[in-house]
Amino acid sequence: MLVSPAQTLAPCSVSGTATIQNQGDVTALSTCSTFSGSLAIATDTTDKINIASVRAVTGDLVMENAPNITSFGADSLQQIGGSFILNNCQILSSLTFPDLTNVGNLKFEALPNLQQLGFTTSIGQANTLDIQNTFLTTLNGINLQKVSSVTIVNNPLLQAVNMQVSNISQSLTIASNGNRLQASFPNLETAQNLTFRDSQSVSIPSLANVTGSLGFYENTFDSLNTPNLTLVGGTLAFVSNSELTNISMPILKSIGGGFQVQNNSVLVDLSDSFTSLQSIGGALAFFGNFTSAFNLQSSANISADCVTFGSKVGSSNVIKGKFTCQGNQTNPGSSTATTTASASSTKKSDARHLDISSNAMIGIGSVLAAMLGIF
Repeated sequence: MLVSPAQTLAPCSVSGTATIQNQGDVTALSTCSTFSGSLAIATDTTDKINIASVRAVTGDLVMENAPNITSFGADSLQQIGGSFILNNCQILSSLTFPDLTNVGNLKFEALPNLQQLGFTTSIGQANTLDIQNTFLTTLNGINLQKVSSVTIVNNPLLQAVNMQVSNISQSLTIASNGNRLQASFPNLETAQNLTFRDSQSVSIPSLANVTGSLGFYENTFDSLNTPNLTLVGGTLAFVSNSELTNISMPILKSIGGGFQVQNNSVLVDLSDSFTSLQSIGGALAFFGNFTSAFNLQSSANISADCVTFGSKVGSSNVIKGKFTCQGNQTNPGSSTATTTASASSTKKSDARHLDISSNAMIGIGSVLAAMLGIF
């Protein structure tokens, strides 16, 4: 029977959650095109569950801690107003929701025997997407157009994430999935926070504006190109990407937070990577085996910092090759001066905003511990 903790309820409407104990209970829903309330599958259910008639559930659809169910579906279901949750269903191997297109939130976790999603029509609308600790081999059937947050973490057989979403209003996190994961978001234009980790390739060609942070950590791609990116409002980070040799962000103008390029073992040249960058609002930290010129120019007065860096120049020192450091520049980047290790003195607190010229990126030969003193 469909029951709440307290009483038997009418089959098409509940004030809270109705529990399906077995496939026989589903018969009570056969007259319902819309179920008002939430549905949960009992944890001790052993039947294959198929909710055949319901087209919409206004609340949640939940199956968790159900170790004996192998198959779950809803042949006519098109919409779930709340959350669709599958969690800790150890032998679930078949999921069949051929008409489902709209979900409030989708959360799948701890599904070791489910390899494919049965979303034939494709889910195009969801507020949040959270898929963790599964053995899914594909996300075919999920093609979101707009979403607030996406978390795809620790799915070791998953080798591709491809979505047409144009806006991510909160966050995207992709990490610890298949070792050849291809992450592709061809239409993504705006996002708040984006984190890519352990990916073999990342494609975000339309990305124009990140209001929060953008980070790439421990990936294995050799090149990253964001031809339309103009603004990162928070931190921009490239950390421990072992195969990375080329970064191209040709029209990036502003980084509102910190700028990190650290421990990318084969990245040696950034001279053509950020050719339009004008301002960095936070700390600047570069570590690596850079070999090209070090050109630092600022509209602020950075005398002490120029002296510090000047002391590290030399073929056997930290900064190898041409070194330029100048403060009090009306138009940073317009000067072609060579090695400079002085500027009129002022307090470092006056240099809170660093303007970097179109040709003023940094190349450091060996390890530059940090440039935090600039700010």
